[in-house]
Amino acid sequence: MKIYFTMIQSMTGFGKVTAELPTKKVTVEIRALNSKQIDISTRMPSIYKEKEMEIRSQLLKALERGKIELNIQVENIGKEAITQINTNIVESYLTQIKDLSGKLGIALPSDWFTVLLRLPEVLRSEIAELDESEWNTIQQTIDDAISQLREFRIQEGSMLQKLFIENINNISSQLTEMEKFEPERIEKIKARILDNLDKVVSTDYDKNRFEQEMIYYIEKLDVNEEKNRLVNHLKYFVSTMEEGHGQGKKLGFIVQEIGREINTLGSKSNHAEMQQIVVRMKDDLEQIKEQVLNVL
Repeated sequence: MKIYFTMIQSMTGFGKVTAELPTKKVTVEIRALNSKQIDISTRMPSIYKEKEMEIRSQLLKALERGKIELNIQVENIGKEAITQINTNIVESYLTQIKDLSGKLGIALPSDWFTVLLRLPEVLRSEIAELDESEWNTIQQTIDDAISQLREFRIQEGSMLQKLFIENINNISSQLTEMEKFEPERIEKIKARILDNLDKVVSTDYDKNRFEQEMIYYIEKLDVNEEKNRLVNHLKYFVSTMEEGHGQGKKLGFIVQEIGREINTLGSKSNHAEMQQIVVRMKDDLEQIKEQVLNVL
């Protein structure tokens, strides 16, 4: 099996490989969809059922996470007849049908073979045993299908990574854009407080006390801490993507922290233009949230 060195991978993928044996053609299909845990389902001919635990272990080790569906299909291409007519069953059915015809007065069928061959257990398959050579071929075919699926995951992961970086850069740029409104925001807050104070206070007031209260109020509305945390979360998201695949859950947790800081910025900004920027941030973050669920 190939060893992959990559950044994030998608959880979705598909692989399909066909192998030819002397008397049969075997096709292995593997699909993967996103899931919180690994969930493996298999469909295969009974001859391979004895190896199902080995197959599951093979899938678990290679694919790690996701809803995995494996389907093995067999097409017989050899000249040997692997399906036989059960003569004893046919004779028994023939006798019973003739008896019923006489007793019930029902006409006999005009096409005996069509009728008889459709009856249960008339056709029987030879019980074949899985030899080591065939199993090695099947195992390698599954391995090749897994490799195809992982290549698919890498390609999808590359697309996801480009999308994430674009969204992260957008949020970072929008955060920088907010800074130009910061002085104006503080002045507006100060002016609004003074205006309200003039309306309700008819006498002189303690200027020093007012300055202290003003500083306290502005500090409560200060967003520098939130901005710094947001910058750190954005950097952490990018560096986590570069750590390798298998970071999907971790990226999901970081997205939650990014959302928490953006929400706080929106509630504390008290400024129309800044709140509009926050809405754009949330739009970019929502795109990340939707796609991070697909990360392995």
